[in-house]
Amino acid sequence: MFGMWYPSNLAKFDLATQFGPAGMALDYVRDATQRSVLFWDVMRKRGNQYRLHAKAAAPHVLSFTPEVLLDGRTLERPVNYALVRIVPPAGIQIDETRRPFVVVDPRAGHGPGIGGFKADSEIGVALAAGHPCYFIGFLPEPVPGQTIEDIARSEAIFLEKVISLHPDADAKPCVIGNCQAGWAVMMLAAMRPELFGSIIIAGAPLSYWAGERGKYPMRYTGGLLGGSWLTALAGDLGQGKFDGAWLVQNFENQNPANTLWTKQYNLYSKIDTEAPRYLGFEQWWGNHVNLNAEEIQFIVDELFVGNNLAAGRIETSKGEAVDLRNIRAPIVVFCSKGDNITPPAQALGWITDLYDSVNEIRSHGQTIVYTVHETVGHLGIFVSAGVARKEHGEFSSNIDLIDALPPGLYEAIFEAKTDATVGGDLVEGDWIMRCEQRTLDDIRALGCNNAADDRRFATAAKVSEINLSLYRTFVQPWVRAMVTEQTAERLREMHPLRLQYELLSDLNPVTATIADLAVHVEEERRPAAKDNPFLALEQIVSRQIVAGLDAWREGIEAMSEATFLAVYGSPFLQAAVGIDPASEKLHRRASKTALHAQVLKTRIEELRARIDKGGLREGMARSLLYVAMANGAADERGFAAIRRMRRAEDAMPAMTLADFKALIRDQFLMLVIDEQAAVAAIPRLLPADEDARRRALSMLHSVVSVRGALAGQAEERWRRIVNLFDVPEAPVAEPAAPERPSAGPNPSATPLKIVRRTK
Repeated sequence: MFGMWYPSNLAKFDLATQFGPAGMALDYVRDATQRSVLFWDVMRKRGNQYRLHAKAAAPHVLSFTPEVLLDGRTLERPVNYALVRIVPPAGIQIDETRRPFVVVDPRAGHGPGIGGFKADSEIGVALAAGHPCYFIGFLPEPVPGQTIEDIARSEAIFLEKVISLHPDADAKPCVIGNCQAGWAVMMLAAMRPELFGSIIIAGAPLSYWAGERGKYPMRYTGGLLGGSWLTALAGDLGQGKFDGAWLVQNFENQNPANTLWTKQYNLYSKIDTEAPRYLGFEQWWGNHVNLNAEEIQFIVDELFVGNNLAAGRIETSKGEAVDLRNIRAPIVVFCSKGDNITPPAQALGWITDLYDSVNEIRSHGQTIVYTVHETVGHLGIFVSAGVARKEHGEFSSNIDLIDALPPGLYEAIFEAKTDATVGGDLVEGDWIMRCEQRTLDDIRALGCNNAADDRRFATAAKVSEINLSLYRTFVQPWVRAMVTEQTAERLREMHPLRLQYELLSDLNPVTATIADLAVHVEEERRPAAKDNPFLALEQIVSRQIVAGLDAWREGIEAMSEATFLAVYGSPFLQAAVGIDPASEKLHRRASKTALHAQVLKTRIEELRARIDKGGLREGMARSLLYVAMANGAADERGFAAIRRMRRAEDAMPAMTLADFKALIRDQFLMLVIDEQAAVAAIPRLLPADEDARRRALSMLHSVVSVRGALAGQAEERWRRIVNLFDVPEAPVAEPAAPERPSAGPNPSATPLKIVRRTK
């Protein structure tokens, strides 16, 4: 059949030269025909790859060598999860004293491995930074009876194992949770805060009702479908299993232009180079896994529809509330405005659900750092090589800086390093990370519901509960009686996403004939010239198709939003399900506790009593924070300078990272509680030895001036610190631009301008 459209005698000629303008058309037809044959051959390879991957006992797409340490199926409460150690590639040196990184992969319909899908990935950049790396993945089939709580407790056992393997590490593990794994990691950190050194969650939804009108309509889906009864139906049709292909289908429905056209056309138009990347991604995208019906029901009821995680309304089997305010490790949130699955409001809205102010965040001892990418999509957050090299690379390299930040809310800003960058020799890589203080208004600006929208979502949650009860009472017994294990398996095999792989594999005799023809085409391949006008016309048609599909999507989204707002905004429906239509109460807010207020009061009194207690170490830390608070930002260059201070031979005895972190937090909170008293007490913390005070002041100067000359309030604060140190000669606020030594410097030897101290 294909031979009719592929005359081999034309393959060797330059048609454009032989036939002029008409030859350009023939040249394009030949090119398009060849690309079509090669395209369908890639589809055939994709189908065969899918079938081979599905037969594997533990399929994954890790590009690193894993070594199994713990199999969750052997635990007291067995689960289909496992802990593996990532074997460092040749040439990678691991520092066993650095904290380990643990990547937890999302179980959201796809198989494991996306966190280590490429060399430039979350695992790759952590290895490059010298950290030991571990990976928590899963098998395609769940263990019968396993629950979300069982999985959380198994992951706690995995983290205990990692901690035991690194007794000399400078901190507890940094745990990375992508997408679905993000909220799972946060739940575990709230239950077992002592297991975490720091947390990075990427593209992870935590506040499911949040969003902006006119954007990101996925949050309306639960209400438009009448709640979670369809989830229960899908679990019953699967004989207690939920087919993860339905979750993948939901992802694809969010962008029909990419699903129906762009992804395939990108392969077709770049068929000579794109096939390896396309097949690599499809190996993960088409690796569908199953969940227990109880697992997905919990996820939909408690999270997607109920929004109970941010509100603190989820309880363990022992009746303990899962309160995210219990987390003690620094939390890094990475999200993107280009992510239509987990937009910034859903990734960050939990902060305003839990706290009324930044001071309340500080009162719980929490450090939250977030960064918002402008364009990258949901998958790009954890598969894009550019994102891995920049954002994830900076987080991995500067996790100690994040760990040592005082409690509060910060935004991570990334600046490109140039030859003109002040203190650039202190920075590894091409970017400089700076953490700037933010307020809750900055979070609200990313998208925040008003009271009327909260009532709508609360109404949808109530309607979901009613519909689920009706289904379980009147329909579920009949469905379970009719569905057998064989029926459930046939239904999974007939899912449209699975069929598209199977039908285009070698199981199809028509598709199988393409292989030989593709070999012949590759031998005779002659792409059309780049300036061929028919290629330009093809691209114009492609853009028109994308525009049409985008317009259709936007229309559907607008109609969905209008329907949700109208139906669940009805005062009659709200009153009928028990939601007061006139109430201004925020139905998603977490409650406050009198116990925390009492503990906080005791803590404040303790810190007040210690304001004039301590020595040079406390005085230097308080002075540094006092000057830095004027800028409201922490820069990785300053932290690198602090590292040099800690390594200097004539500096104070070395501190562990945990001790340094506690020192910074206590001194910062003292300044927050009573800044004037804390600053006035600095001279009482300093030694009587004038040389020791001078060396300490030089060290401080090397840190505060690392970004350049001080100005404004920061300069005024520095002059006050100089006077408090009371040395005859001291560094001025405007440093002479020094040439920094390349290795092993003593910061006290850094060239400085010296002036007489002024009273």
